[in-house]
Amino acid sequence: MGTVFMEKSHMIKVDGDFDFQLSEEDISELDILKTGNNTYHILKNGAAFKIEITVSDYPNGLYSVKVNGSEYQTSIGTPLDELIKKMGFASNGSKNINSISAPMPGLILSISVEEGQEVEEDQQLLVLEAMKMENIITSPRKGVVKKVAVKQGDAVDKQQLLIEFQ
Repeated sequence: MGTVFMEKSHMIKVDGDFDFQLSEEDISELDILKTGNNTYHILKNGAAFKIEITVSDYPNGLYSVKVNGSEYQTSIGTPLDELIKKMGFASNGSKNINSISAPMPGLILSISVEEGQEVEEDQQLLVLEAMKMENIITSPRKGVVKKVAVKQGDAVDKQQLLIEFQ
């Protein structure tokens, strides 16, 4: 059991439905060249890949990544993250969230809910455009929308209140 915590591997989920594990050995076998601030050139088994990290949410392990021009939403976790999730600790904290703030500066493209509306966990609340990308903001829990603090077309700052729950 102790070796699970020592293992340097990552569980990667792509676009919510493709899962794989990437070990330290897998990473060391890649030929990686940093080509810019958030861009890389990778060779794997003779195939070349142009990688760009367009959005990085390190604390939550969430990233938007372009691979040869195609965009993917990824989440990266360690074996310890998976164990914590299985034990129920990760989900308990998110259930107490009473408001959602902008994760980055951007523009509100659309709002899918209104005050007094009942929402389900993971239901789309609004779309925030940031760094030329559309980011779908979803509900962290089941609840009732108390306040929608923005309107379509609003420019928002990082950490600005977007939605409050009852």
